[in-house]
Amino acid sequence: MKKYYLHNGTESSGPFDIEELKAKNISKTTPVWFEGMQHWKTAGEIPELTRLFVANPPPITSFSTPPPTPKEEKTTKEHKILGLSRNTFFIVCGVLVLTTATLVFNNIQENRSRELRIKNHKTEVENYQLELKQKEIEEEKIQAVIQEKIDAERMAREKKQNSNSRLSEIGQLLVDYQNNLDATEKKLKDASGFKLLRTAAEKKEQMDLLQKNIDSFKNEINQLKNESDQLKLELEKIPE
Repeated sequence: MKKYYLHNGTESSGPFDIEELKAKNISKTTPVWFEGMQHWKTAGEIPELTRLFVANPPPITSFSTPPPTPKEEKTTKEHKILGLSRNTFFIVCGVLVLTTATLVFNNIQENRSRELRIKNHKTEVENYQLELKQKEIEEEKIQAVIQEKIDAERMAREKKQNSNSRLSEIGQLLVDYQNNLDATEKKLKDASGFKLLRTAAEKKEQMDLLQKNIDSFKNEINQLKNESDQLKLELEKIPE
């Protein structure tokens, strides 16, 4: 239902519906406004309000022709605030409030944007530092693998070198032990047939000692050969 506002020249009142306007005894010159109108109008300019006007006859003073009624001049004293009309003052206040609210809103948005930029920058810096740390860790892992490979190769070379040196040493020891063994076996053979100036006990003692040396040489030779075979197997497993 349409609602109407009235103005008495100083302030507005309302809203009122049609039934409520009947009690207001409005006239054709009463300022009226309702939603959808751009400006105030008099009630006489609004068709649906014409049925509300009440005609009040003048009091009877005589039957003579009344003197002409001077034209009523509409005098409306407009109330001013700070040198501005009431409506203008409210419009200016509304514009100021809207401008202030816009500035405050823009300031808040700018602060939020600045905080977001700072936060994003901080995140980017942290991500960059994390990326550098990860690259550093990866580089350390690569260097560790390279160093491990270098150490393994060095150890392999040292082991190979040591094994070859030991094999050479074993070869020379085998030659020496074999020569000693051959010489001792020859002595044992000679001692078994030599009888001059010896008792049987002395002969047996000498032969036992020679045999003991022969067994010792053979044992050493076998151990050296086993060690040599083991070293050769290990050398085969060492990568070139």
